[in-house]
Amino acid sequence: MNEAGAVAPDEGATFRKIAWRVVPLLFLGYIVAFLDRVNVGFAKLQMAADLEFSDAVYGFGAGVFFIGYFVFEVPSNLVLRKVGARIWMARIMVTWGIISSLFMFTGSVQWGPVSAAFGCTDEQFTFYLLRFLLGAAEAGFFPGVILYLTFWFPAQRRAQMVAWFMTGIAVSNIIGAPVSGAILQYMDNVGGMRGWQWLFLMEGIPSIVMGVVLFVMLVDGPTKAKWLGEAERKLILRRLEEEAAAKGVVGERHGIAQVFGDWRIWAFGVVYFTGALCLYTTNFWMPTLISEFGVAPANFLEIGLISMVPWGVTAIVQVLWAWNSDRTGERRWHTAGGFAMCVAGMTMLALIDGQPVLQLAALTLVTSGALCWVVAFWSIPTSLLSGAAAAAGIAWINSIGNLGGHFGPDLIGRIREVNGGNADMAFLTLAGAAAFGGILILLATMKRPATRAA
Repeated sequence: MNEAGAVAPDEGATFRKIAWRVVPLLFLGYIVAFLDRVNVGFAKLQMAADLEFSDAVYGFGAGVFFIGYFVFEVPSNLVLRKVGARIWMARIMVTWGIISSLFMFTGSVQWGPVSAAFGCTDEQFTFYLLRFLLGAAEAGFFPGVILYLTFWFPAQRRAQMVAWFMTGIAVSNIIGAPVSGAILQYMDNVGGMRGWQWLFLMEGIPSIVMGVVLFVMLVDGPTKAKWLGEAERKLILRRLEEEAAAKGVVGERHGIAQVFGDWRIWAFGVVYFTGALCLYTTNFWMPTLISEFGVAPANFLEIGLISMVPWGVTAIVQVLWAWNSDRTGERRWHTAGGFAMCVAGMTMLALIDGQPVLQLAALTLVTSGALCWVVAFWSIPTSLLSGAAAAAGIAWINSIGNLGGHFGPDLIGRIREVNGGNADMAFLTLAGAAAFGGILILLATMKRPATRAA
């Protein structure tokens, strides 16, 4: 009973209510976001030949997305905290949907001396520029969601919410892989456009639509949620205030300046960097790797269907991994364990050749590990940060980390070009990076001996 004599709301039911109202919107947003981010992997199967892109050109272009992401991510998250999630996330989705659709003109723009000044063809310059702009447009969405979840859920409930949200990566690939393959195969030359042009156009539109949906349906926080009762709202705010008070015990950071002076924040950024190397290398290159399993070159739908297997397994494993992390309250070893799967998968890719079933199993290990470590990981820095520090710190960790999305695909492209399509050395390098990330998270979260009282 509360002080007015009313029955206090059930805490579990209250947070389930929030989860059903908030997480599906974010989940759908992330599905279309990730679809626009990685559909270039399928487009490459056709576009590279049309525009004469080498593996090195494609690898650099795929990864340059994260340069734009890096530059604009922290400012974007600070703006989100100021203007609210509803307006800012809607803006993000609409602009990146428009830019994603513009990729259909990659082979049509003439830059003259501009592209020559950068040592590029017109097609290469357009590809690089649009990938950079796409990253700049999307910057802030993922860290914005992580920050947004801290407005609703205390830490002990947050990993599961992050996991459900991040299954959007796997689901976007489960849905997007066969759809992308089918568009390439069956829309080719329809209306005088190539399949890869239809791919960018048709998969950019859902982001624009989803941006409008978020603007209409998303709520900035508990205080503005009309679907919450007053008692439910007070319960949520009380739990969040209790968590904020408890953070001081473990060295909470409130101010932006404190964030950049904390070595753990930099360590978390490096950890995220090594994980992003594995995730985006696999994501951007998986269609190409699968096409080399012996699939007929023009059978894009079959490539898409095979690509569903690693992501389907990953979606299940990721949710179970996060559930166990929440159940036990353990984050360090769940994060490190995900990195261990990446190490095993990358090592297998380097050592196994000509065995499609084992290579597919290796890809599954990498995708599972890459999404398992991250769902447990985000509960660690958010337990140390609050206020403006949370907005800046989460974005900074994600900014540093996502640079791995630039260097990983670029590394594969350059090594494949030099070695006639062989990327074994790149896979071994990535396995070493994942091992370093797993060790570093254990060191950064190691409990320090209690300091002697003055």
